[in-house]
Amino acid sequence: MRVAIVDLGTNTTRLLVADVSDRHVEEVDRRNSITRLGEGVDSGGRLLDRAMERVFTVVAEYRSAIDELGAESAVAVATSAVRDAANGEEFRRALRERFDLDARIISGDEEARLTFAGATLEREPGGDPLLVLDIGGGSTEFVIGRAGEEPAFHVSTQAGSVRQTERHLHTDPPVFAELEEMREEVRAIVEAAVPADVRRGVADGVAVAGTPTSVAAIDQELDPYDPSKVHGYRVSIESCERIERLLAELPEEERRKVTGLHPERAPTIVAGAVILVETMKAFELASIEVGEHDILYGAALQAAG
Repeated sequence: MRVAIVDLGTNTTRLLVADVSDRHVEEVDRRNSITRLGEGVDSGGRLLDRAMERVFTVVAEYRSAIDELGAESAVAVATSAVRDAANGEEFRRALRERFDLDARIISGDEEARLTFAGATLEREPGGDPLLVLDIGGGSTEFVIGRAGEEPAFHVSTQAGSVRQTERHLHTDPPVFAELEEMREEVRAIVEAAVPADVRRGVADGVAVAGTPTSVAAIDQELDPYDPSKVHGYRVSIESCERIERLLAELPEEERRKVTGLHPERAPTIVAGAVILVETMKAFELASIEVGEHDILYGAALQAAG
């Protein structure tokens, strides 16, 4: 069955068109646009008109691709920014009226479950407990379980890269005090959200979404970006800390030129890198695997039944 999934994230709007059969997902087309839908939501509680228009422009392009590729089913999932916004339902209605796209505002629990399903799709069932870390713009999900099973533990937190950037980083480049304040908040969020005994029980981790894939690309100095070299790549805690320091020391215009980093991720990548590093420290992970398969894959499996 050919399905199309549009992920309406806080920082990015993404499209996956895939053929799904027998729990196998074959990509036909995949696109990614940084639209910053969650701009200002943390402080104002509403989706801004300009942010919604950025998304509408991209969705119009995606709708054309969905129709041209003959997807039998088209589904959109809206996550943290739309969940938190007072006008989230208004945004959802506009998507339906303008693009005939039925967007579901999913809970943090469902987001975690779909992400885990996508991230562990290629793994053999069973094994030791695995952390799937999904660093989003508005929220970060921590999902723990064994491949082929429902997650044993999952929690959605407020440690998103856009949210943390808007809360803490007000100078360019950020000063030490801002970075320390952000690190302390992220550390506190992780430790409060995931009990110590649950963290100790994790044997390994897979990190998905734009921050870890960017870190993997930077670590390998990929130009152009190559998903086949990112998916399955292991990045060490030392490399993550080195890359975090490098990015934090550069003004935004210089960060945009870092090899392996999409220029439009430059405004929020420092916060994302801090979330990645503090999570690895909290779970005592010496390295973490980076995955390209995330909620898009999980939602594709669900859409295909």
